[in-house]
Amino acid sequence: MDSSVSEKQKLGFWMCTALVVGNMIGSGIFLLPASLALYGGISILGWLITATGSILVALVFSKLSKMIPKAGGPYAYSRDAFGDFAGFLVAWGYWLSIVAANAAIAVAFVSYLTIFWPALANNSLLAAFVALSSIWFLTYINIIGIRSAGMVQLVTTIIKILPLILIVFFGLFYVDFSNFTPFNISGKSSMSAITATIALTLWAFLGLESSTVPAADVKNAKVNIPRSTVIGTVFTAILYILSTVVVMGIIAASQLAKSTAPFVDTAGVIWSSWAGYVVGIGAIISCFGALNGWILLQGQIPLAASLDGIFPKVFSRVSKNGTPISGLIFSSLLITILMALNYTKGLVELFTFIILLATLTALIPYVFTSMAELMIFIKYPERFSGEKLLGSSVIAIFAFIYSIWAIAGSGQETVYWGFILLMCGIPIYVWTRWKQSAIR
Repeated sequence: MDSSVSEKQKLGFWMCTALVVGNMIGSGIFLLPASLALYGGISILGWLITATGSILVALVFSKLSKMIPKAGGPYAYSRDAFGDFAGFLVAWGYWLSIVAANAAIAVAFVSYLTIFWPALANNSLLAAFVALSSIWFLTYINIIGIRSAGMVQLVTTIIKILPLILIVFFGLFYVDFSNFTPFNISGKSSMSAITATIALTLWAFLGLESSTVPAADVKNAKVNIPRSTVIGTVFTAILYILSTVVVMGIIAASQLAKSTAPFVDTAGVIWSSWAGYVVGIGAIISCFGALNGWILLQGQIPLAASLDGIFPKVFSRVSKNGTPISGLIFSSLLITILMALNYTKGLVELFTFIILLATLTALIPYVFTSMAELMIFIKYPERFSGEKLLGSSVIAIFAFIYSIWAIAGSGQETVYWGFILLMCGIPIYVWTRWKQSAIR
């Protein structure tokens, strides 16, 4: 797919890295400690396993981005390896995960706004209005141009990581290790608890593939995409684990589980109430920046699939600035519907349900992508420049196993609904193909 964006408007290394880090460090890190508090200190093991698995997945994406520098990321790799129908399922599943992710991030954004606007916590209608207003404002920013969205991403990413780094540095001196005992408070077996926390923590790593999606709009894509993917994932993993240890070590699990702003509460203990407000502002900016980055992607996937003829043609329409205007607007409409149907739940309960749904629909593209490298090796061995199959397969196989394990940890209800949503896309694929045959 050729980009309609000029070279000057394309994303460079730092913007790509900000897209990766900014899309991962969004709502997940700021609200997840409350969801993980139900499991206790054993959730740290979940973080470590998720970090390791995510880095393996990032390495797979890094290699594939060099071989297939096309827009669409996991969709492009899966289609190249397995054909049009598999490519469609991956594009459909990944697109659904982005829609669900944006709904969850908007919920987290409103959750942190309650620090300064308490009425949002008790007024579901007002909270929904604020969340949807942020979604449509950033949709407009992305329609203006990808460079504008990239600048918003870079600035918000820099701002968001500073309070996290400060909390990690100073908070380590306040950690009470008795808060990690008993190690497993979930009432489940250790294996069940770890598997469940893997599914939750993977939500915070969704986005590691972000710079691969707008590949056509990236400068020197074969260099900048792999570097930003791996560097961004490793940096984020370290920050996640350290910050979670600090939060869980400072706030008791029983209190943490009820918190709607865990990092604000932690900053209040380390310094005073004023510090909590500063961190709260950082969390709001973080969620806002992540929402911007994911909205940037929500138009790219249907655009790439549409131009390849496996998504409806309407998604191939772009604005005068080269942005996928149809995909952006239609995706935001779906987010609006999703939030309208579910906003009667509490903020933390709604957040937890949506992230599990988003995680599952994102894991399906991860599973396909992990095996795509091996399939491409079998189909096009010349692309591997003399590499051996064994060396290329080890990381891919471990990434595949990790992704399957994470799917199992999503829970039966989540897998049930995620599978149904995935299957609902098949009529769209058939209709798209029928329309093409009718034209011919």
